[in-house]
Amino acid sequence: MIDKTCSDAASAVADIPDGASIAAGGFGLCGIPVVLIDAILHAGARKLHVVSNNCGVEDWGLGVLLSAGRIAAMTSSYVGENKEFERQYLSGELELDLVPQGTLAEKLRAGGSGIAGFFTQAGVGTQVAEGGLPRRYDAQGNVAVASQLKEVRTFTYAGRDREFVFEEAITTDFAIVHARRGDAHGNLVFDKSARNFSPLAAMAGRVCIAEVEQFVPVGALDPDQVHLPGVFVHRVVKVGTEIDKRIERRTVRLEEGAGSHA
Repeated sequence: MIDKTCSDAASAVADIPDGASIAAGGFGLCGIPVVLIDAILHAGARKLHVVSNNCGVEDWGLGVLLSAGRIAAMTSSYVGENKEFERQYLSGELELDLVPQGTLAEKLRAGGSGIAGFFTQAGVGTQVAEGGLPRRYDAQGNVAVASQLKEVRTFTYAGRDREFVFEEAITTDFAIVHARRGDAHGNLVFDKSARNFSPLAAMAGRVCIAEVEQFVPVGALDPDQVHLPGVFVHRVVKVGTEIDKRIERRTVRLEEGAGSHA
């Protein structure tokens, strides 16, 4: 039996060095591997290049690494909800590769599937394809590094000629993900929208580390319900169900007729 269980998060991330690239699962603040992120923070790795849909908020998720100055570059789709991200990017402290959300998902999936790249219509006719998107500013607010021109080709698709831009796949040194359930072989089940990026991020990492809420015996998971097979996972950490979970933006309204009266 291949037991991929690690005793704790600290030992699971101990070999992540300075300058490593890390694909992180989750969507917004849903399905964020917060235990592994905190372990990386305490381990002290610096100058990280992180690939993730977003970068958490200032004091939670990937935001804690960002606030501590541990992240040198981000590849992301959505960079809102984090004022420290904005500050570091505009001041030239942080490099950003901004990628359309579906394209980012496919770049990770392609990397994990052994596909070097692909053509997509997303971004054609914009700076995504034509280059010029600011990747890094200098201290004076000028563009120091801009995105490069990408290859655009015409293919006959759905009965007519259309332009497509070439996107390279993404692979990373490590991947970190949070799963709802898992076993010692690394078979994982994700919860709802956490499936958007977590399986793809896991596939793209050369070493995938998973934190799991509910740890079950090998064979207890219905194979048809497994979202990520253990072949992609190298280390598993049991974190339990009592970990902190946050809502990115809580929106509530009063029930009809329940308003206050003077």
